[in-house]
Amino acid sequence: MSTTAARLAALRAALAAEGLAGFVVPLTDEHMSEYVGDYAQRLQWLTGFGGSAGTAAVLADTAAIFTDGRYTVQVRQQVPGELFQYQDVPATSVAQWLAEQAQPGMRIGHDPWLHTRAWASGTAALLKAKGAELVALAANPIDAVWADRPAPSLAPIEVHEDRFSGRSHADKRAEVASWLKEKGADAAVIAALDSIAWLLNIRGRDVPRTPVALAFAIIHADASVDLFTAPEKVTDALRAHLGADVRLHPREAFNGALQSLSGKLVAADPQSCVAAIFDALEAGGARLLEARDPCVLPRAVKNATEIAGTTAAHVRDGAALTRFLAWFDREAPKGGLDELAAAEQLRQFRAATNSLEDLSFDTISAAGPNAALPHYRVSGETNRAIVADSIYLVDSGGQYRDGTTDVTRTLVVGTPTPEMQDRFTRVLKGHIALARALFPAGTKGVQLDALARQHLWAVGLDYNHGTGHGVGSYLSVHEGPQRIAAAWSAQAGGDEALRPGMILSNEPGYYKAGEYGIRIENLVLVERREAPAAERELLGFRELTLAPIDRRLVDVGLLTAEERDWWNAYHARVAAEIGPLLTDAGEQAWLERACAPL
Repeated sequence: MSTTAARLAALRAALAAEGLAGFVVPLTDEHMSEYVGDYAQRLQWLTGFGGSAGTAAVLADTAAIFTDGRYTVQVRQQVPGELFQYQDVPATSVAQWLAEQAQPGMRIGHDPWLHTRAWASGTAALLKAKGAELVALAANPIDAVWADRPAPSLAPIEVHEDRFSGRSHADKRAEVASWLKEKGADAAVIAALDSIAWLLNIRGRDVPRTPVALAFAIIHADASVDLFTAPEKVTDALRAHLGADVRLHPREAFNGALQSLSGKLVAADPQSCVAAIFDALEAGGARLLEARDPCVLPRAVKNATEIAGTTAAHVRDGAALTRFLAWFDREAPKGGLDELAAAEQLRQFRAATNSLEDLSFDTISAAGPNAALPHYRVSGETNRAIVADSIYLVDSGGQYRDGTTDVTRTLVVGTPTPEMQDRFTRVLKGHIALARALFPAGTKGVQLDALARQHLWAVGLDYNHGTGHGVGSYLSVHEGPQRIAAAWSAQAGGDEALRPGMILSNEPGYYKAGEYGIRIENLVLVERREAPAAERELLGFRELTLAPIDRRLVDVGLLTAEERDWWNAYHARVAAEIGPLLTDAGEQAWLERACAPL
């Protein structure tokens, strides 16, 4: 019996012992995080799936795994098809599938600390219509059968200094308290880890690649905060930083604190506060105000200090990436290079800045057919040689105290085919169209998405992921509420108006299954713009990412004069800002060639 089959059998036995016909296994934690600590990797433990978004549903005689278009190939490589049906989101959903499978009398369990209240109520209604029941469980049954499950991290919480944040946590708490008073609310529950980190100017090392600390917070209308975290994580430096207005409690006290808010009007975000939080508030007699986490928007709009910091971080990171690109251009044609070795070399160039705290996500180091998997993760089993006349895609980033980076470059080893050049140039044209966009204040990302796809659409092509996501300031590499995505996308969003100070990615792509993949990604900053005849406030993007784009993949004949001008101006800026940071004559000469005008 395979490991996956044995684990699935153990879970089914545990469910049967509790009188349950099934159980739902999402990839998230108690904070509805995208990236989670090792202790919360229940989906990967059960199924083998290593992507960053997915859910499994297990019944007594069947099971399914649900992923979106980013993982169509990956899920089939990692999850045994004889054990799990492959289900594509948004064509179907966990709730719909369960309702189709349900029989009268079935009791299907879920962990209320891992689902939103909307999901639980919606799923429960569909099951009830079939005579089945969705049951909130007091303990997660996977934890009972996962013998060597890691414990949650106890790493000390770190102070994020005001010289990086640009604002004191007292100032931020006062802003949120003002919001509470405007709403007539007494308190707000803050469950999202990056919101807690932003609000209190703290960081942590509890989640790989994301500098957050495991905690919950309740902020009150007087601007005081109750912070719930493991006592082992608290240091004297943290106590001094937080001061008397932030009261510290053990993490286990959080549920009781929710139930003690009787009669108070408490705000909670239905997107980041799980069903168990709402259940506890209602059990204690609190009055509920469903509202977006008040930290989300101010966290997304970076202040002058954060903008200066991320600008510096991107120059530093761009120099490291440029050194890697020069190294790759020299070494790859020799043969003997593979995905793991390339990713490690890039990490070493970033580490050589002496400012790197961590990578911002696991590097996507993808050669040939692996590059056709948008969220590919290299491992010893999948590691592929980088060979002549092929494409290599590297999507990577760094976590620095002053900023978070995320950049993708697509490189050719040897000679590209005309098709590769055509597809790359169409992706490039879309990237440039979005980079050059001038748009009125109030524009939302969903309105801009087609700019990046238009040249692919013109020949019947597309890509199955969003075009742009928000990015934090030494925080999560994926941050809302801003987003650039098609309305039909599985990552649909983009319903937040873009504002000056927001950071987003610009990353159109193209993927030919089994052959190659292309993506060009820069981070951009939303800024105000001027125009001679402007009758409204105008916005545009400033490039933060600075690194050469592979000119050998460009079909210059497909570019307009304006697109060539953008390319030349961008590369002139790369040469001017990155060049002085390169001390090796060979790297400097390579950069000069890479940035020469088209």
